[in-house]
Amino acid sequence: MKSFVALDFETANQHRSSVCSIGLVFVEEGIVVDKYYELIKPVPNFYSYWNTQVHGLLAEDTQYAAEFPELWQDLSKRLKNMPLVAHNSVFDEGCLKAVLETYQLPLHQNPFFCTYRKSKALFPHLPNHRLPTVSKYLGFELETHHNALADAEACAHIAMRVF
Repeated sequence: MKSFVALDFETANQHRSSVCSIGLVFVEEGIVVDKYYELIKPVPNFYSYWNTQVHGLLAEDTQYAAEFPELWQDLSKRLKNMPLVAHNSVFDEGCLKAVLETYQLPLHQNPFFCTYRKSKALFPHLPNHRLPTVSKYLGFELETHHNALADAEACAHIAMRVF
């Protein structure tokens, strides 16, 4: 797979629909051609202590951010029918599905691929298959884990090597 979009969401709380940031890395013919990062006003709009501990985002950070439908109007056109890739795609695809359902938007039809599952199959000798471990093993140093764009960049790097 030479062309795809790596995707990462961060959520504000335990609800998958509560996406509060998105990172996208567009890869065409094995080359990163664009990157996208945006804060999003989550639904429901509250932050749990535990989620904030993971990614560092607070309600103040997304207070004036756009709601997901505003972003999706443009993003869905840019994504077209390109394959989507995420590290632990069950989470990110679940977030996308949940936020689309919350806003009663059409569900996406893009195929989803998982670098986590693929790395488990290809590199069983690694101590774990977390994003920082796999990306470092493949030569990409993830500096800010749980920043949606940084995670999408690491995922894109992994995907270019394993798919």
